[in-house]
Amino acid sequence: MNTAAASPLAPDAATRARRQRSWYWYDWANSAFVTTTSTVLFSPYLTSVAKAAACPDQPTDVACHANLSVLGIPVSPGSLAPYTITVSTILSAVLLLLVGAIADRVQRPSRLLGAFAWVGAAAASAMFFVTGTNWQLGVVLLIIANQCLGASLVVYDGLLVRISDESERDRVSSRGWALGYLGGGLLLAANLAVVTLHDKIGLSTGEAVRVSLLSAGLWWAIFTLIPVLGLKDVRHPERPAAASDAGTVRGSLRQLTSTFRELKHYPDTLVFLLAYLFFNDGIQTVIVSASLYGKEELGFGDSQLIVTILLVQFVAFLGALLFGRLAAVMGAKKAILLSLGLWTLVIAVAFFLPEKQFALWLCLGIGIGIVLGGSQALSRSVYSKLVPLGRESEYFSLYQAMERGTSWFGTLTFGLVHQLTGSYRLSIVALVMFFALGAYLLSRVDVERGMARAGQG
Repeated sequence: MNTAAASPLAPDAATRARRQRSWYWYDWANSAFVTTTSTVLFSPYLTSVAKAAACPDQPTDVACHANLSVLGIPVSPGSLAPYTITVSTILSAVLLLLVGAIADRVQRPSRLLGAFAWVGAAAASAMFFVTGTNWQLGVVLLIIANQCLGASLVVYDGLLVRISDESERDRVSSRGWALGYLGGGLLLAANLAVVTLHDKIGLSTGEAVRVSLLSAGLWWAIFTLIPVLGLKDVRHPERPAAASDAGTVRGSLRQLTSTFRELKHYPDTLVFLLAYLFFNDGIQTVIVSASLYGKEELGFGDSQLIVTILLVQFVAFLGALLFGRLAAVMGAKKAILLSLGLWTLVIAVAFFLPEKQFALWLCLGIGIGIVLGGSQALSRSVYSKLVPLGRESEYFSLYQAMERGTSWFGTLTFGLVHQLTGSYRLSIVALVMFFALGAYLLSRVDVERGMARAGQG
């Protein structure tokens, strides 16, 4: 089904292609922060700064048994980074809903995208100044950067509907994800080289980490210029006078209330969100727990885990493109269901993987990379077909909030199973239920019917 002729989204194929080329680059821009800062470097670095503050008379590589005082609450230095991420996640789940409602009322969404991105990039770049015992600055900057990243992604994902027709969306979303994995992987490889070879370039370990954090923030800021300038001619449709009279914030709050009330009229959209809640939680838990599983259960060293992270990053680039092609052949929904079946296979292989078998571990990493890029890219494109026209950012805020607000279910399950059984193997295999529930719910989604209800059919 091709809705281009009946849709006001883009005037012609040449304009859509130009806008799509600009749109891709925001995946490239923000993925540098996600990989270098959020995934690899900042949490361990913040922990070392917190240890220096709590135990100033001992090296940071020695266990610190003193506590920090956070708003009068004693906090272990080793728990500061996870707690900060938890607080940031909870805040995102609430704030992003309001951001989505506001974004659909702003006539020039690329400006709003740039505003969120550049504030986030400024916070990410300022992490260079987190040094000594100044853990408080690190906490504040991480929360600001994460909020701005989530807010910018709400606007960015909502633009997908504005720059492509329904027949193009799987391909466009997949290419964006692929470019993101490539860009994030390239900068991460360069930064890991800086950290590993810091002595040869005259830097301490801490200085090398801080330079890497700065590079991620600058990368985010500089490459955001491409989508902001390239999408400046994209406009949201004018709101009715009654809606605009309410004002941006007040009207957005009213619209947000209306969204929750009206969601029941879009049952396929709602079921997809529930499916995404489960299978995305499984995906995120595998991602964040893989290093722990590899180190504690299979006995791999830090250098081996770093190699694995880079391998997954670059394979995910190819995986996103591969699943984009599969979606063109079998349909995006079936391609996602295939990816969830492969995720289950990955977990089964991980359960039986022998200790110290690094070659087999790398093969598993290749499997994760292939399904990681495809499942995430196609989930975004399918959901974009189920959102009501003119309210894209508003509904993508639900998508982002669903991801961030419930992303602790899987990690809680992983931790509880380990605590009860003492086995990380049982913890990893318990995640199968998230993929099974997600696949079952996704199988109940009728994409064609959902598109018709959303006004995209």
